[in-house]
Amino acid sequence: MKVNFLAIIALALTLTACAGNKNAEEELVNTNQSAQQMYEEAKNVLDSGLYNRAIELLKAMESRYPFGPLSRQVQLDLIYAYYQSGDTTQSLASIDRFIRLNPNHPDLDYAYYMRGLSNIKADENSFQEFVGIDRADRDMSSTKQGFEDFKILVSTYPNSKYANDARKRMFAIKEKLVRYELLVADYYVRRGAHLAAANRCKYIVEYYRDSPQVEQALKIMVESYDKLGLAKLRDDAKAVLLLNFPNALN
Repeated sequence: MKVNFLAIIALALTLTACAGNKNAEEELVNTNQSAQQMYEEAKNVLDSGLYNRAIELLKAMESRYPFGPLSRQVQLDLIYAYYQSGDTTQSLASIDRFIRLNPNHPDLDYAYYMRGLSNIKADENSFQEFVGIDRADRDMSSTKQGFEDFKILVSTYPNSKYANDARKRMFAIKEKLVRYELLVADYYVRRGAHLAAANRCKYIVEYYRDSPQVEQALKIMVESYDKLGLAKLRDDAKAVLLLNFPNALN
């Protein structure tokens, strides 16, 4: 009988490929482990700070026990592991999925807290932050969303153990957002776009009135309205400035 060596080689390659593509669950965990044992192993790895390895183990467990009693906790641990590993895209996707599928879960406060943290981290440039360069001039869309996430947390779950930290972070975010608006206003001033500059500062006065940087915003408004020849708006801004900061123009 004539043997088709090409067919044999092709079959061998196919079997090798199949063997190399074993289910991640089979490669990562002992098939005899119970759900509790698998979870304890993954949790120990997570607590040790080996976040990428923890993600592998947690995903394997999620695949094997998608509806088990530990499934929701595994999802929450995955959120944390993704966040700590720096994968904010996966962290945010996992959080949104958890909130959507578990609208009444007792740990929703944690989910919103982690969403706030993940959105802030998504906007961070680690190198710039490390060397102390002010990055308030960057795009702040995710940071603004983080502020809204914390706002949901403190308003919906005021007694949550994460609420106090969320409030502190909201204050810090607010100051970053004010600096961002001031930097944009200054950009407009330097290019002669005085109306745009005044509008940016008006936004600060209206929405961040408790910020100490409101004084600078009002000064830019006075200057911008003066350049535009808008005497009444200039005088109104100046009156507000002197009422709140009597020595502002000294």
